[in-house]
Amino acid sequence: MRYITTNDTPTPAIRGIADHSWQVHGLCRGMPAHDIDELFFHAPRNRAAVEEAKSICGACPVKKACFDYALDNEIRQGVWGGLTEAERRPWHRKVAKRLDYSRVKAAFEGRDIHLSDAEREAVTRHAYVRGWSPERLAQTLRLDLDWARDLMRNAAHAVADRDRYWEQADDEAEPVDDGTAEDEEAATPVQVPRQVQTDSLIAALRKAA
Repeated sequence: MRYITTNDTPTPAIRGIADHSWQVHGLCRGMPAHDIDELFFHAPRNRAAVEEAKSICGACPVKKACFDYALDNEIRQGVWGGLTEAERRPWHRKVAKRLDYSRVKAAFEGRDIHLSDAEREAVTRHAYVRGWSPERLAQTLRLDLDWARDLMRNAAHAVADRDRYWEQADDEAEPVDDGTAEDEEAATPVQVPRQVQTDSLIAALRKAA
């Protein structure tokens, strides 16, 4: 169950999917219902309506919140966040793979965030390495306890596999070039680099946890 969250700022960047508080700051607020339907839920191929709607969205202070709301709530019709249904379609297709660390950090701070599978995995792995209990993870992500246990178990396997891979990679010796195989294609395996994270991001996640 999702519920409205609060924030001291008038237009918080991260909020729960049921929080409509950002809407009062929209430039379309207070427009007649007929005009809203005509502009933001326009008839097909009505380019004039699309352009006018986009011009309003372009100056709107909560354009990004509007866009996120449409993605999180699977709203595919109309203009949201300055994008038409067709323009948002690619975003809807890949929303399950979205990985936004600002949303991960917000989840650690107790916000009710609609996390993607990738974002939930990031929260779970960080919680595991920090020594969280399944009960604490279940409370943070608002999950069933059995589901939280499964996520923690998967995180443990993933971390173990990652560490095992890097131990093996570090033990591999570089091949010696004796000059006898100049024309042969090099067969040395290439290590996949670890995911790059900034010091500030890591510090923020640790503080949130």
